[in-house]
Amino acid sequence: MITLRNAVYTADQNDGDTQTALKNLQAYVTSHMNTNLSAGPNPVYPPIQLKYTYERLLKAQSEAAGKTNTQIYTDAQHACEAQNSTDVSGRNRVPCIEAYVQSHTAATAAPISDALYKFSFISPRWSPDLAGWTLVLTTLSGIAFVITLVVDRLFRRYV
Repeated sequence: MITLRNAVYTADQNDGDTQTALKNLQAYVTSHMNTNLSAGPNPVYPPIQLKYTYERLLKAQSEAAGKTNTQIYTDAQHACEAQNSTDVSGRNRVPCIEAYVQSHTAATAAPISDALYKFSFISPRWSPDLAGWTLVLTTLSGIAFVITLVVDRLFRRYV
């Protein structure tokens, strides 16, 4: 499980296929008992966070907004130059550019919920693997021991 968890972190850091790594980890955790995704004495909840994927998305969104805003400003300069082509100092163009930029909405990066990049998988209480069958065998052995002990005491008392 640790190998699969590290594969998710590596895929996230290297911009790899995080979906396949997450599916592999989820399949393993949900089919094995006692799998714990937390790492260290003070685990973070939820334990799987695609930090680098989230940061790349934020960066791309902010760059796209910056390009859009730059284009609006460039368009404003061209439009105001066409309107006031005789103005050499640019004194009359500044209010024109400000009005153009305000009339055209500037792009802002919409907030992205980081919950889309956090995952937590829960292991089952019992699974039909070595640990699960060992637990069943131990429980049955314990019950058989108690029954044998009770039957032995009852026979000693009455015999």
